[in-house]
Amino acid sequence: MARMHDVVIDCAHPASLARFWAQALDDHEIAPYDDAELSRLSAIGIDDPEDDPSVLLAGSPRFFFNRVPEPKTVKNRVHVDLWCDDVEAEVARLVDLGASVVSRDGVWFVLADPEGNEFCLSSTEHPLSPEA
Repeated sequence: MARMHDVVIDCAHPASLARFWAQALDDHEIAPYDDAELSRLSAIGIDDPEDDPSVLLAGSPRFFFNRVPEPKTVKNRVHVDLWCDDVEAEVARLVDLGASVVSRDGVWFVLADPEGNEFCLSSTEHPLSPEA
């Protein structure tokens, strides 16, 4: 049986989108660049991690941000659902980080990250939350 390994998000600039998500999620951080990783990048002609075509956000699950040439043009077929204690405050914090509010449907806010990838946010008080 298959097991979850990574969530991969296509984007134009992996480093900046990974920074957004590292700030958005309380239990994730950009994986450090050790000498081996810097050597791997150098071997493919990349001297600055800011230009890395595939940035890892460590946590559970892990997220990879992969550079693709085409822009996002339609609604995501898969998205991330986030939970928080204070939805209004968290929406404001995420907007300050670069997210935008797409819509609100009852207890759910639909937001978009800086590259337009939608994600949802609701309260841990919501009756369908994992803590309920």
